[in-house]
This record gives sequence, C-alpha cells and structure tokens, in this order.
Amino acid sequence: MQITELRMLLILSEEMNMRKAAERLFVSQPALSQRLQSIEKTWGAKIFIRSQKGLTLTPAGEKIVDYAKETVLREEKVREDLSALEGEVNGTLRLAVASIIGQHWLPKVLKTFVQRYPYAKISLITGWSSEILKSLYEDNVHIGIVRGSHEWKGVKRHLLRDELYLVDTEIRNAEELMSTERPFIQFRSDSTYYQEIQDWWHRKFQTSPKRTIVVDQIETCKQMAFNGIGYAILPSVALDDREPIYKVPLSDSDGRPIARDTWMLGYEASFQLKQVQAFLEVVEEWTVNE
Repeated sequence: MQITELRMLLILSEEMNMRKAAERLFVSQPALSQRLQSIEKTWGAKIFIRSQKGLTLTPAGEKIVDYAKETVLREEKVREDLSALEGEVNGTLRLAVASIIGQHWLPKVLKTFVQRYPYAKISLITGWSSEILKSLYEDNVHIGIVRGSHEWKGVKRHLLRDELYLVDTEIRNAEELMSTERPFIQFRSDSTYYQEIQDWWHRKFQTSPKRTIVVDQIETCKQMAFNGIGYAILPSVALDDREPIYKVPLSDSDGRPIARDTWMLGYEASFQLKQVQAFLEVVEEWTVNE
C-alpha cells in the first residue's frame, strides 16, 4: 500500500465520518468511497462498517489502522532523520498541547514559527494533560505541553506560570460570593486543576456554591462569564487586560497568589531534531519578550 492510502485510513479512523474525512482529504465522497473499497479489496477484509451514524471499525479494521499508524510514524521519523542531515529546517514538528495553551498561547508562537520556517510541517493535537502524557509515552509526539506538576523522566522545561482569577461582570470581590444568587460556571478539566479550585473554595467558605453550571470547554465557560451569565475561575493565560470584566486574584492561606505552571516535556532524542530546536528557539524568544 502507498503511504497516501495509509494516511487516508488514519483520517477516516479519526473522523469516523465519510463526509468529514472527504473534506479533510479534499476529495469527493464518491471518490473516497471508491478508494476505500479498493483498499479493502487489497486487504481482503472489510475495514469499516457504514451506517447512518457514521463509520465503525471492524476487528480486522482495527489491526489495519494500527499498522497504518505504525507505518506512517516510521516514515515520518525516517524523513526527520534525513532532514536532520540537511541544512534547512523541515520535517514535521509533532506537538501535543493542553487545550488552554493551544487556544490562547500557542497560536502566537506558531505564527512566528511558520513564518520563519516555511518548509517545516506541524502536527498538533490538544486535550487534557493526562492525554498529552499518554501521547508522549507512546512516542507519538516530539513535545508535550502540560499544565500542573507531573512526573517525567525525560527533558522537562518550565514554560510559564499564570495566576487564577475569579471573573465576573458584576462581582468585584470574593466575599460577595456568599450572598450572590449568580451561578458558578465551571468547565471540565483535569483533576489537579479541579482540586485546586475546590481547595480554595472550601478553605474560603466551608460550603458549596449555591448554583453551578458545568460546561465542557474553558472557552465556553469564559464566554458565558463574559456575557454576564455567572462567575467563573479562570487562569490569566486565558484572559486579556483589555477585556471589560472584573478580575479578582485568588490567594492561598498565606496570602500568596494561586497559580498554575505549564511545562514542556519530551525525550532527549526529540530535542536534538532541527525542527524541535527551531521551535524551542521561538518559544524562548516569546518567553523573554513576555
């Protein structure tokens, strides 16, 4: 099988939807369907079962997709090794980044990176820090950017530290939380972030919020708070000084600001690659300037 066909299977397995996969591949659905049938004929096995809900991998399909992942990764690594022998920065920079960093901090850094190194490609996945660590352990990415403190035996570099704020369009200090009927808008996050907020709340009030709204993403939480629906606790990396909203810093029992650290993790071998070194240089520039 050609590497393009393997990549096609990977996109199908990620989307599990013919229409969405066809859009990513810039082909028509009938053309994609025909190519898939040809691949299944080559393997002599059904890879996907189609239904109105989308695609489902067959047991044989799971094995074939696993083979496709391994082969594509191996091909990319060979290309990286070859590009390291040349002077130009190229190859694929594979990143796994905590969602909040991917939304608010990383785009500015990547803009500089792609302008400076137009021949380099970028593969980016976002998610919770636990998911980022999984990608690192499976050697699917060069660099992982995680929130909070995590055990890591490879290269670990501090990236940034941001403080937590109570944000609302009406509430100006934490004491008002005891009397307000406004809901506390929370977003689903990894356990360490959730625990930090819970510890602060119970230390401060020894009771639970009167009303809560739980949403799936931090950006949804932020927009609901900014539109006056309720109050939220957000990290400064997600906030802008120009935004018209009250921001009350959270502090611990000693009066020190409560903050979260962000770290870059990876293996030593990955940090030797030209595209990774180039990315680290851009990151360092941004860190100094900020």
